[in-house]
Amino acid sequence: MDRFDSVGARADAGAQASMVPGLTAHWHDDLAQIPAEAWDELVSTVDGGTPFLRMALLKAMVDSGSACSETGWQPQFLTLQDAQGRILGACPLFVKSHSYGEYVFDWAWADAHDRALARHGQRYYPKLLSAVPFSPIPGQRLLTHPDLSASEQQAVRRRLLQTLAERCEAQGLSSAHVLFVSDDEVSVAREQGWLVRQGVQFHWQNRVPEPFADFDDFLASLQRDKRKKIQQERRKVREAGVSFEVLQGPEIQPPDWDFFARCYAQTYHERGQQPYLTPGFWQQVASALPDCWVLFVASQNGQRIAAALLAIDPVQKVAYGRYWGALAEVSCLHFEACYYQPLSWCITKGMRRFEGGAQGEHKLTRGLLPVQTQSVHWLQHAGLREAVANFLMRETLGIDQYKTELGERSPFKPADQPP
Repeated sequence: MDRFDSVGARADAGAQASMVPGLTAHWHDDLAQIPAEAWDELVSTVDGGTPFLRMALLKAMVDSGSACSETGWQPQFLTLQDAQGRILGACPLFVKSHSYGEYVFDWAWADAHDRALARHGQRYYPKLLSAVPFSPIPGQRLLTHPDLSASEQQAVRRRLLQTLAERCEAQGLSSAHVLFVSDDEVSVAREQGWLVRQGVQFHWQNRVPEPFADFDDFLASLQRDKRKKIQQERRKVREAGVSFEVLQGPEIQPPDWDFFARCYAQTYHERGQQPYLTPGFWQQVASALPDCWVLFVASQNGQRIAAALLAIDPVQKVAYGRYWGALAEVSCLHFEACYYQPLSWCITKGMRRFEGGAQGEHKLTRGLLPVQTQSVHWLQHAGLREAVANFLMRETLGIDQYKTELGERSPFKPADQPP
């Protein structure tokens, strides 16, 4: 079908959504309107839910001036509530006036849209976006209450997608984009005519059924040339006189957060850019979510010179490599701070997975393997939708070939290749 708003698609969506009757849609431009406890109940068991979908983090994004209307991220969160006001479905949403901080790049779509339609007064921006700002964390965006059955959850997801498309039409928004979604969400989106886009990230998986005993055990599972490269890089850092301090949770004190924020900002200033996240953001999440962070602080000659921050889900046993910065240049310090120190910590703590963030083929040689990511997209204009659909067909073929090539370059010994 050319557009989601065909009569057949709407009728089918309405019939399926009726499996959870009596739901009403509520839009929230003020996150204080949403009870944090009710929201967090929806995200407590989902991948990436802690800390990235917790209300405390999302609210800190907005209240700190990091993701707010002034920076092009106007909150428009959606909840689906039953007759008693119980939230059974929800979606973190922003009306965006640009495409910065998303990690799924649609600048070319915006250019094509505006070249064709600007003379008619139609612009690509603003658009509707469901994502965790500045964080390419795969998981769920179409949130459903855990007490619902699997079929009811899918019905709620259908209703959420239907409501997003209707919102775009009512407000004249060009498109809706839901980033880094789960397989269940992709399945529902395909049914409703949304376009699916693939991507690749690199994640480290702990060994099963017997986890790695320590970092040396992990190194022993790698091919000889990869193992030697890592050992050489770590030796360069040691020989430069760099040592690391690891601080977890409440051990991270305000001066530590201040130093990290300074390092984080430095990485942007070196590129002539403003940091996405403000100092106020770090202060708020440090207070609201103290158990979700691990800080690796590098020192040289008694002076702190760099820091890397790891976000963790202590229940799901997943760690997320997110942010780093350095005030001095040391060869291979980035690899040590962002990969080897966190991986060593993950192995010691029995973490299941370490996600290295967006892009970065260099992560493959360091034991992080390619993982497919997915996003779904609804476009108002039928002509643009058809052009993007054709583009995505070609792009998907290229992604599939790329993943095949990456699979042939595994850093692990054949006997130690993760499943």
